[in-house]
Formats: sequence, C-alpha cells, structure tokens
Amino acid sequence: MLARILLLIVDTVAGFLTFAFLARFALQWVRASFRNPLGQFVIAATDWAVRPARRAIPSAFGHDLPSLVLAWLVQFAAALVLILLLGGMGAAASPATFLVAAAGAVLAVLRFAIWLAMAAIFVSAIFSWVNPHAPMAGPVDALSRPLLRPFRRLLPPIGGVDLTPLLALLALQIAQIVLDQLQAGILGTGRVFL
Repeated sequence: MLARILLLIVDTVAGFLTFAFLARFALQWVRASFRNPLGQFVIAATDWAVRPARRAIPSAFGHDLPSLVLAWLVQFAAALVLILLLGGMGAAASPATFLVAAAGAVLAVLRFAIWLAMAAIFVSAIFSWVNPHAPMAGPVDALSRPLLRPFRRLLPPIGGVDLTPLLALLALQIAQIVLDQLQAGILGTGRVFL
C-alpha cells in the first residue's frame, strides 16, 4: 500500500512538472507572450529549474532546449523510481534499466506533448465560443494555431463553422494510439509509467 501511495505522489509530481516544462517550451516556441496568467504560472512553476539549467544546456535554433531536457529528466527520474519500487534495488542498478528508463522517458514526454496539444486545441475552441478576449485566450490560441494550420488548409469552414479542431484532435488521438503501440513493442508493455 505504501508503494502505491508513493507511486501516486511521484506520478503526480512528475506529471505536473513535465506539463509545466513542456508548456514553457511550447509557449516560447510559438513566441507567445508570458504577460498573462498562464505565462506567469508557467514561469513561476519552472524558473527554479530552467534558469540553472540554461547555464549547462544552451538553447538550440531559438528553442528553449533546457525546458525540454528538464521534462525528459523528470520522466527519466520517475521511471527509475517506478523500476526501483517494482523491481527492487538490483533492477535499478543495471545498464539495461537505464536504457529502458531513457526510452520510456522519451515516449512519456511525447505522450505529455500530445496531451498538451489536445488540451490547447480543446481550450482554444471553448474560448472561441465563450470568451475570445479572456486573458488566457491569447496564449492558448497561440499554442493551438500552428497545430490547426495544416488542417485549415485541408478543410475550410463549413457554413461558418470551423471543424479543424475536430480533425486535429482525431489526428492527435491516432498519434497517441501509434505511440502506445510503439511503447508496447519497444518496452514490452502497454505502459511503463504515465
């Protein structure tokens, strides 16, 4: 029972931090303003780790690489904790364990990126219907716009209704299924950790 509680805590903290680091990476990638509640929250939640990481990890091609590496490191650490709790200390010490944890962390970060993209599209669609001038509508729209752009080229609005968020969400769901199958094939399980 104690191990399950610890796994829940590790999974929750790792998930929160991974989302925060990925959100920071994505917001900087789309050049969204951080002068809004979402941007301020992301900065407050990640600055403690990103600022020191920038001394060791340079940005690449104008992208915030330290935030992306930190998201991977969080998932790598969570995978090692999971392996340690489920397999014991001997399992965590082998080189194969580190390779499995590293591969699992890459897949987990991709999974979180898909969830972040789906959330941005969904929330952006809601803001467009309810309150397009809300303080958080701008950065959420900035996150979803590049994801929707290819679908808008394929499908123009039908009767004034933009159906591209549905197409994008469908494509992201398909990507999630492919990622799950890839993880099952590589790691031999449908899910190592969240």
